Amino acid sequence: MSDKTPLAPGLTATLSFVVPEHKTVPHLYPEAPEFRTMPAVFATGFMVGLIEWACMRAIAPCLDVPAQQSVGTDVRLSHTAATPPGLTVTVQARLERVEGRKLAFSISAHDGVDEICRGTHERFVIDTARFEAKAREKRARALSNG
Repeated sequence: MSDKTPLAPGLTATLSFVVPEHKTVPHLYPEAPEFRTMPAVFATGFMVGLIEWACMRAIAPCLDVPAQQSVGTDVRLSHTAATPPGLTVTVQARLERVEGRKLAFSISAHDGVDEICRGTHERFVIDTARFEAKAREKRARALSNG
């Protein structure tokens, strides 16, 4: 009998994160001069990662990590307010639906002053070894075609 929590709607996670300077827009892609001139506020790209982290945390008790993990497959999020470094972003993630290995979450995030994000995120439960083998095969095919 497994001691894992069942993967079912209603699982939640709250994740709080103090935004450091290196998670602002100018640091998103250091190779891109277009980003380096942007205002130093929490970058949407880093916000997406924070939301994925909260969702992964919500389902962690249900998975046999590292043999079993989840990957993001769909992101539908607003980013409606700028957050300067030093503020704490708190993400609320709630598992709404489980359809086989597909997981659907509702998301909201607040920076202590404004709601900065609302939306949905989907993840897919994977067998890590099988997933990594497929990625290696794809890389090998790409290199042999190149």
